[in-house]
Amino acid sequence: MIARLGAAALVGITRTLVGARAQWRIAPPSGQCIYFANHTSHLDTVAIWSALTPRQRARVRPVAARDYWDKPGLRGWLSGRVLRAILIDRNRETPDADPLQPVREALQQGDSLILFPEGTRSSERLPQRFRSGLFRLAEAFPQVQLVPVYLDTLHRSLPKGALLPLPLPLYCNVNFGAPLALETGESREAFLERARGAVEAMA
Repeated sequence: MIARLGAAALVGITRTLVGARAQWRIAPPSGQCIYFANHTSHLDTVAIWSALTPRQRARVRPVAARDYWDKPGLRGWLSGRVLRAILIDRNRETPDADPLQPVREALQQGDSLILFPEGTRSSERLPQRFRSGLFRLAEAFPQVQLVPVYLDTLHRSLPKGALLPLPLPLYCNVNFGAPLALETGESREAFLERARGAVEAMA
């Protein structure tokens, strides 16, 4: 009950601060999805999550950095109880550790994901080079729909290094594109560039 109230409050606060208005280029897909997006702000995760419908939010889990979200207090409670985030370690403890293992387990359980393939935030308006994780997941889970997402103003609303959102006359739109899939024989480099281009095309 408390988590449900927290979820409603988080959606309301996010939409008040930055808008987080969903703009679908096609009808929202049904079934399991990986929503992959550009990453410019700590608000990116909650903006995408808040833009989804309650039914979509019930089955989606953000993939987030443990060193930022796994903190005592409100941030840790939101990530664990409200967002149900999958926290990954960006610094491997051992060379053979697989940071994607908890992500794979979530997909095997039928969860959808919010993922930022750049791996870290950028101050640029357009997405930077994608890391290999999205390709590895697309290869291992071909049944999951890969939905590109572009956040259009959060690089100005809460830029890297800022602690509070800046007041803007234009709220953030969360732009959802048509799903794509890994093609037969497609190389990692070609797929990641095509996926990045799908996000950039909505800028």
